[in-house]
Amino acid sequence: MNKQEFLDALRAGLSGLPREDAEERLAFYGEMLDDRMEEGLSEAAAVAELGPPEELVAQIVAETPLPVLVREKMKDARRLRGWELALLILGFPLWFPLLLAAGAVLLSLSIVLWSLIVSLIAVTLSCAVGTLGSAAGCLFYLSNGAQTLVLLGAGLVLAGLSIFLFFASKAAVRGGARLTKALALWVKSLFLRKEHAE
Repeated sequence: MNKQEFLDALRAGLSGLPREDAEERLAFYGEMLDDRMEEGLSEAAAVAELGPPEELVAQIVAETPLPVLVREKMKDARRLRGWELALLILGFPLWFPLLLAAGAVLLSLSIVLWSLIVSLIAVTLSCAVGTLGSAAGCLFYLSNGAQTLVLLGAGLVLAGLSIFLFFASKAAVRGGARLTKALALWVKSLFLRKEHAE
């Protein structure tokens, strides 16, 4: 792929962004390619070093705030015809509650996911605190051998659980963040996909 093909693919992918932002990004990547070619790379090698245009478009869209995409989409929207406007108004009692319900379901799923993650973190912290409490109890009941052994055993079990749950919490936070990011990108891509379809 040469420089022009790369920039054309990038331009097509960025068609849903405001024109100034898209041109700024295209100029940036064009200059980057020129700099790499001046350093001695061939045109194809410089393009390959930047990666596929689809990945760059996905990264740019992820960095672009949703209101910017919506504003750009609304700017180019055509005026509704009379019959379209009438259908929209008459169908409002049907489509608006469905849209509201879909948004509420997505929001509640997100809240449930993050509350489960917060609960897992709370259990992890309580196991860690229980380990410290067991260690302090061992020192307090040092004269009573049976109670000391029970507290020592409980402390070791809680320490093992807190280590295990720490890694589970870490993985859950990463997974939740990835899922939330993917959901946000999906919502943003709805605006870009419609832009390409027209």
